[in-house]
Amino acid sequence: MASKKVDIPALPELHPDHIASLVSGSHPRPHDALGQHPVDGGFVIRTVRPLAAAVVAVRADGLRVPLSHVSDGLWQGFAPAPGQPYLLETDYDGGPSWTADDPYRFVPSVGEIDLYLWGEGRHEQLWHVLGAHYRPHEDVAGTSFSVWAPHAKAVRVVGDFNDWNGVGHSMRRLDDNGVWELFVPALEPGAAYKFELLTPSGEWVKRADPMARYTEIPPLTASKIGQSLYQWGDDDWMTRRAQTDPHNSPMSVYELHVGSWRPGLDYRALADQLIDYIQQLGFTHVEFMPLAEHPFGGSWGYQVTGYYAPTSRFGHPDDLKYLIDRLHGAGIGVIMDWVPGHFPKDEWALAKFDGEALYEHADPRRGEQMDWGTLIFDFGQSQVRNFLVANALYWLEEFHIDGLRVDAVASMIYLDYSRKEGEWLPNIYGGRENLEAISFLQEVNATAYKRNPGIVMIAEESTSWPGVTKPTAASGLGYGLKWNMGWMHDSLQYMQEDPMYRSYHHNDITFSFFYAFSENFLLPISHDEVVHGKGSLLHKMPGDQWQKLANVRVYLAFMWAHPGKQLLFMGSEFGQPSEWSEERGLDWWILDQPVHQGLQKLVGSLNAAYSSHPALWEQDNDAAGFEWIDGGNSAQNVVAFLRWSRAGTPLVGIFNFSGAPIGPYRIGLPFAGVWDEVINTDATEFGGSGVGNYGSVTASDDGFQGRPASVELTLPPLGGLWLAPHA
Repeated sequence: MASKKVDIPALPELHPDHIASLVSGSHPRPHDALGQHPVDGGFVIRTVRPLAAAVVAVRADGLRVPLSHVSDGLWQGFAPAPGQPYLLETDYDGGPSWTADDPYRFVPSVGEIDLYLWGEGRHEQLWHVLGAHYRPHEDVAGTSFSVWAPHAKAVRVVGDFNDWNGVGHSMRRLDDNGVWELFVPALEPGAAYKFELLTPSGEWVKRADPMARYTEIPPLTASKIGQSLYQWGDDDWMTRRAQTDPHNSPMSVYELHVGSWRPGLDYRALADQLIDYIQQLGFTHVEFMPLAEHPFGGSWGYQVTGYYAPTSRFGHPDDLKYLIDRLHGAGIGVIMDWVPGHFPKDEWALAKFDGEALYEHADPRRGEQMDWGTLIFDFGQSQVRNFLVANALYWLEEFHIDGLRVDAVASMIYLDYSRKEGEWLPNIYGGRENLEAISFLQEVNATAYKRNPGIVMIAEESTSWPGVTKPTAASGLGYGLKWNMGWMHDSLQYMQEDPMYRSYHHNDITFSFFYAFSENFLLPISHDEVVHGKGSLLHKMPGDQWQKLANVRVYLAFMWAHPGKQLLFMGSEFGQPSEWSEERGLDWWILDQPVHQGLQKLVGSLNAAYSSHPALWEQDNDAAGFEWIDGGNSAQNVVAFLRWSRAGTPLVGIFNFSGAPIGPYRIGLPFAGVWDEVINTDATEFGGSGVGNYGSVTASDDGFQGRPASVELTLPPLGGLWLAPHA
C-alpha cells in the first residue's frame, strides 16, 4: 500500500543529550523514546539506524510511514491511529534494503510478579525469567534477554547476530533493583551473545550471561541462546524417587570425571558405555564431578563461570538430559557436584560483573578465597542467595538430578577458613561462623527437599561442625548426608601401615565407629585421595603386588560393611596403578591382568551383596543397626562386627588386616545354625589365595563373647569375610 497523505503534527523534540545517549546505546530506558508512542492524533515511531539513507515503518495494515532523520542516526515519523505492529524497512546507499521487526515496540517480557519475587530474593524458578529465552512475546517469535546489573549505567546485548555491536540493542532498566530487559524479535536459538555493560566508572565491559543455559565450547567464552526440546521418559523413576527415602536406602556411588573416564565420549556416547559398566559393577548411583560450565579444564569443574549451563565440551544441554534419562531408565541414580562457595576471577564472567562487586563480597577479607585464587559469593545479599538457591533447584528440576554433593562446605561456614589472624572479619557476635553462609545453606537444603521429595543433599564438610545432617528446624544445616572425612583419613592412614605394625595403630581403623551415628554419613574414597602426589588407592597399599591388591580387597569389603553409604572414584574398582590425571584416561589396559579383573569382580560382588542385604543400609543412621563383636583385637589386627536390618536379620563382617591367615578363630554369633560366606575377599575368583571356609559354616550353641552361639573360622590373610544366616 502506498503512503497515505496525513496531517503530521509537530512531534515532541528530544534534548541533544537524550539523542546522544539513544544513538550511542547508553540510555538506561531507551524504550521510553524509541519504538511507538502516542502523540496527538496518532503515534510517533522512533528508531536508531546509523548510516541509513531512508527508513520506512511498514504497518500490519500495509500503511508505509516514512521516517525523517533527526540527528546522528535517530529517525522518527508520525503514524495515524490506531497503533499497530510494524516492521522497519531500511535502505543504505549502495546496499540492499533491510527489513526487520523493532525490538523497541514491545512491552517488557519480564512480569511484575517476577520482578517482585526477585526483589525479595524469593524467585525459586529464576531460570524462567533471567537470561536468554527463545519464546513468543506478543505473538512474535524471538528471544527475550534479561540480566541483573544494578550498578550498570547502561546495558546492551552484543552477539554474532549484530556483529558484536550493541548500539541497536540497548536494554531498558525495569526497576530500582537493577533488572534490564530487551526482546529481540526473530532471533533464534544458537546465536552467541554477551552483555555489554557501562560501568559506574564509564567503561564498557563485556560479560557472559550469569543465567546462560548454553555456552560456546571453551576456550570460547560467549553465551548461546539455548532451547530445550527434550522429552523426558523417566516418569516411573521420578515417581518412585518421590516415594523413596534415599537416606535409608542402598547407596553405592561411582564417582567419575566425564572428560577422562574414557576420553573422547560426548554425553550421548557416554550413555551406552557408562550404563553397561555401572550395571556390570552394580553401583546404585553415579556422581559426576561438576558439569556446570568452566573455562579451565584443570580445575575439574570446581571453578564455575556458567552456573546454569552444562559444559558444552560434551554436547548440548539436551544431550546431558538424554544421558541422565538413560541412566534413570537403567535404574541408576545421578548425583552431581555443586560449587556454590566460590567462583573464578575471569574478567568476562561474574567477577565485578557490572563494574563493582556484585556476586562477590566487596571486602576481600570475606570476598576472596586466597588458597584457590577465587572469589566468594556474598551470601548476605538476597539476590545472590536467590541466584544460588534457584541454581540448585534448576539442576534438580530441569535435569532431574537426584542429589547434589555440595563442595567445600567448611570454606563457606568459617570466616577464618585458611586465613591468618587479621585476614578475616568476625561476625556480628565476634565469632568465626559465617552466619550468612549458614543461613544460605539452610535455605537451599530446606527448599530443595520441600520441592523435590526423594532427592539427597550431600555435604563435603571436613570439620566437626555439629548438626550438618540435622534438620534446619532443629538448627542443623539440613543436609541428608555428610562425607565422613575422618573415616577416610584414619582408615587410609591405617591401611598404609605395614601389617607388621598395624597393631600399634588399631585405633585408626576402629575410631570411626564411635561417632558413626553422630551424622548421616557417606564414606568417600574420592578423586581428592588419588591426585597431587597421593598416588592411586592401589599405590597407597604396602607390600608386593599381590599384597597391595589384597589390601585393597579387604579395605573395600570393610568400607562396604561399615555404617554409612559409600563412594568410590573411578579406577579404584580395578586397581588403577597410576595417579589420576584429568589429562588422560584411566589405565584400562591393566584389566588384561586376571588379578585386576578379580578386584573389579569383587566390587561387583560387594555391590550385589550390599543391595540384597538390608542389614547393610536400612539402619545406616541408627546405632541399633550396629554391634561390636571384636573391636579391640589389636594383637591380631582383626575387626569384627554385626549389622542389623529392621526385621532383625544380621550380617557379620570379619576383617583380618594382618598378613597371615588366622585360625581357628572363634567368634560369638547371635544364634546357632548355618551361616553363608557371602563375601570372601581372598577367593580365587577375586585374585586371592583361596583361604576360606568352603562357602558356609555351622554355628553351635556354645556361647562366646557374651553371645549365645559361636563358630570357629579360618580368616584369610589380608582378607574380609561377610557371613549371613542361611536363607
